[in-house]
Amino acid sequence: MNHLSLKSLTCRTLCAAGIVSLTLATAAWSAEWEPTKPVRMIVGFPPGGATDLVARILQPKLSATLGKQIVVDNRPGANGVISVDIISRSEPDGHTVGFGHIGTLVISPAIQKVPYDPHKSFAPVGMMVSLQNIIIVHPSVAAQNLKEFIALAKSKPGQLNYASSGIGSPGHLAAVLLESMAGIQMSHVPYKGGGPAITDLIAGHVPSFFAVISTAVPHVQSGKARGIAVTGVKRAEALPQVPTVAESGVPGYAATNWYGLLAPARTPAAIINRLNKELVAALKSPDVIRQLKDRGIDAAPGSPAEFAKFIREEEKKWVPIIKRSNIKE
Repeated sequence: MNHLSLKSLTCRTLCAAGIVSLTLATAAWSAEWEPTKPVRMIVGFPPGGATDLVARILQPKLSATLGKQIVVDNRPGANGVISVDIISRSEPDGHTVGFGHIGTLVISPAIQKVPYDPHKSFAPVGMMVSLQNIIIVHPSVAAQNLKEFIALAKSKPGQLNYASSGIGSPGHLAAVLLESMAGIQMSHVPYKGGGPAITDLIAGHVPSFFAVISTAVPHVQSGKARGIAVTGVKRAEALPQVPTVAESGVPGYAATNWYGLLAPARTPAAIINRLNKELVAALKSPDVIRQLKDRGIDAAPGSPAEFAKFIREEEKKWVPIIKRSNIKE
């Protein structure tokens, strides 16, 4: 083989090797992260509550698109603080995610010492849903509407009991805001979640409940509980007959709830991007939207950056109210 042929062969060999290397590098760069085992989705409340409901609705969709089973892991206690602490301490490998909400990321850090930093301990994956609270009462309670409910509270200062899913929960905050704006004083009965609270209300053990709307919808529709008012800025499609607090005589009142998906801090961007992609797709699917709407919940998909920004905006809105109301754990 002459010198020129050897040089040509060497060039072709090196070029071919370069093309193979480039192809492999491009494939590695473009390949999406894939889970290698079941993904644990941690929910901070018992079965029967709104967070568990949303998790169960999303579970089959995410299991299918991720190619591994999503395992819903209920870890109730401390208004969800226990559950998000578990998330913050988990391996950042994409196999443990969970729910963050206004209670765990805004309210609890403002009223007590929590074992995590709401911004530094997590990697936001994306917003999931927004939903209202609703004031419901046992059918034996005389109040038929919010005006009568407020009058009942004023007639018995500090004696009208109301349930919530925990100290510092969205329902608790919604009640505190109503007390402040309507000039009433009630007695708070915190539970470890919406499921136990709605069970006690239906049984008549507690007269009223500031509930996440999805927990209350079937019971209001069946007549086991009476809807007094919803706490958002508009009526809920699932219960259009129930007016808002604002239109019932407390103008300017609004208190909404939301859930987002969290991963542990230091989770690689490729994992976060894949999880967000599948989460957004699930929340935009017609059957998921319908299931959520039937329980008064609105899908609210977004990017990780949008979720992080939203959390800080909620802090600016609610922390001053929490401080003024002197809510304590």
